[in-house]
Amino acid sequence: MKKQQPQISEEKILSTSWELLGTDGIEKFSMRRLADKLGIQAPSLYWYFKSKQDLYQRLANQISKITLDEFDGKGDWKVQLTGFAITTRDVLRRYPCSTQLMMLTLPHEPDIIRFTNRMLLCMESTPLEQEHQLQAILTVMNYVFYFVLDDYEHQRNVAAVLKEQGEFPQREMDRLLDAMSEADAGLFRRMFKSGQFELMGTDRSFEFGLKLILLGIEQVIKEQEK
Repeated sequence: MKKQQPQISEEKILSTSWELLGTDGIEKFSMRRLADKLGIQAPSLYWYFKSKQDLYQRLANQISKITLDEFDGKGDWKVQLTGFAITTRDVLRRYPCSTQLMMLTLPHEPDIIRFTNRMLLCMESTPLEQEHQLQAILTVMNYVFYFVLDDYEHQRNVAAVLKEQGEFPQREMDRLLDAMSEADAGLFRRMFKSGQFELMGTDRSFEFGLKLILLGIEQVIKEQEK
């Protein structure tokens, strides 16, 4: 009896792509690996997506739509921009490699355009020139992307160390820091041993960094209003 081919659809391809990104990362992602996971021949994928880049565009578009659906756009410009940044971070953290996808794609999909347009609307009520409104939202979004990406890479590095050594090399780190001079590592050593670096990637750290950026934008607005 001839083996029945599995039923696939665009939705199934997208959901399986997220699964593959979660297990293999974007570095190892390929249409062939995706086809294998779906149980089909690779050429079959090209009936739905003309290239890997085309698939990436659709995945990024999906992230943009989810963010827009979850965003509550009420409040003044600062409340809106804060909410948009927090919502975007929350969505990106749920979908593996989504930050890289957003950075690797062009705004040539409808929901990616809507995503950017909604960010711009957060700043529309301010007296800033359009050039500076655009720069403001790009600064905020670059911060969000980098924060999520940095946390993602950190977690991968920690997981790799734990897999190789079974535990974090705390004693080695302590010996290294203790061997270094006060001038070279004094402040770093004190902050490391007091646990300050454990705040990296936390909500507290994210919100403080976002606050710094928003205060800077607010100061520019005040200077322009004088």
